[in-house]
Amino acid sequence: MYPINDQQYLKICAEIATLMSISLSSAKKKVEIQIAKKGSKTLEEKRKVAQDLLIICRKDEGKKRSSSKILDKLMESLNNEDNFLTED
Repeated sequence: MYPINDQQYLKICAEIATLMSISLSSAKKKVEIQIAKKGSKTLEEKRKVAQDLLIICRKDEGKKRSSSKILDKLMESLNNEDNFLTED
């Protein structure tokens, strides 16, 4: 698939990248995979697929399921184990 250089399409991909805390190229790749699955051919169809993915990401952001929020949650320590270290 050749790269899409439409400004509106790239802006949507940038918003997806921000919401998912990933790089722009990774976000574009995710959108391109969805475009290939749906068999979209025209630029308008491709923008629609990207917009649909952006809506899904916004819903997930509202549910606090973005990768940065998940990592933050995993990095929290338990109250009674703040100073606990395991040794090899």
